[in-house]
Amino acid sequence: METRLAPYETLTAVQQQQLATLEVHPEQLPYSGDIYCALNSLQVNPSPGIKGFALLADDIPVAFLLLKRPPCLPHWASEHSATLHALQVDRHQQGRGLGKACLQALPAAARQAWPQITALELSVDSDNVAAMSLYLQQGWVDRGEAYKGRVGYERRLSLLF
Repeated sequence: METRLAPYETLTAVQQQQLATLEVHPEQLPYSGDIYCALNSLQVNPSPGIKGFALLADDIPVAFLLLKRPPCLPHWASEHSATLHALQVDRHQQGRGLGKACLQALPAAARQAWPQITALELSVDSDNVAAMSLYLQQGWVDRGEAYKGRVGYERRLSLLF
């Protein structure tokens, strides 16, 4: 299986339709949201500060994520970074290393979109053990800060370039 992380705007009409059917497990919804909300972020209020990326496996969308920069950057992030949001792997494709593939391709995609950034940052619910483990295994560093988030306490992680 060949994978690549593609900017949303480069997807064909068929790939965009396929992406719209992406589903996560119900227990993951509080953490990642659903594809409808993620795509809505891109389409309703287009901004140069938000970009979507689809992970294609043999040219079929199997995962999606958002990156944000000012003016869409969260208050807790450094102005020199981009932040990761709404990482979603289709429930029928989970367990195949696709989340890892997204994270491995992400630094190059982020720097291509915004060459001036020096890091990626994210906020992850401390109870989301699977996500936390995945991020740490891929070189993200826990900044040691927690704050009250939507679901519970969230940890801030960084990946410096």
